[in-house]
Amino acid sequence: MNWQTFEHEADVGVRGGGATLTEAFAQAATAMTAVICDPAVVVPRVPVEVECSAPDAELLLLDWLNALVFEMATRRMLFSRFDVIVEAAADGVFLRARAWGEAVDVARHQPAAEVKGASFCELKVERQTDGQWLAQCVVDV
Repeated sequence: MNWQTFEHEADVGVRGGGATLTEAFAQAATAMTAVICDPAVVVPRVPVEVECSAPDAELLLLDWLNALVFEMATRRMLFSRFDVIVEAAADGVFLRARAWGEAVDVARHQPAAEVKGASFCELKVERQTDGQWLAQCVVDV
């Protein structure tokens, strides 16, 4: 497991790690699901396409997580699997992803919180000294 949540005042931090930037972004998304419910109980039934771009990887992480928050809110879904591609673009970085999930079932998912959005607080996307990637920020709940 390359994701985790961490305490941050009234909100919650999400952190993803991996051998690649794309893996770290996918793991950060899983951590965000974990703020709401156990990702293991969310069945990856329905794919939802997400695209976003930003001038740099840190802003791309915020755009990615906020796009997922939007999809969760408007579709009334939770996601547990993320196929992510991050590529360099002429004006920054571009993300294409497929998030897999299902409609919220309150009895089965037992949501503990509602994520309102990803914030600049504790925002960090970087390659660590061991070569692994880290992607983290605090989400408002």
